[in-house]
Amino acid sequence: MEGKHYYAVIFTSKRTDGDNGYGKMAQRMEELAGKQPGFIGIDSARDSNIGITVSYWESLEAIRQWKENSVHKTAQELGKSRWYEDYSVRICKVVREYDMKE
Repeated sequence: MEGKHYYAVIFTSKRTDGDNGYGKMAQRMEELAGKQPGFIGIDSARDSNIGITVSYWESLEAIRQWKENSVHKTAQELGKSRWYEDYSVRICKVVREYDMKE
């Protein structure tokens, strides 16, 4: 995507103990985000407690629409009450990308 700017939402979290339905909801959110207009992709890493998920979006408007998605809002509330001890969200503009092949 050289030359085209896009946005990354970086979600870092510290989990509570136990799954408590988290795994199923995380999979559902990834599938649902994939159908959202403006969604580009997602990268995620998690150990037993700490997780980092980076989702990529074409615009700030696409991010706003995802945040307001009703099913996503339910997951956000469950995250606050059931799955996370702590979390943070950072939204960044990606102005360049490259990889090992370049």
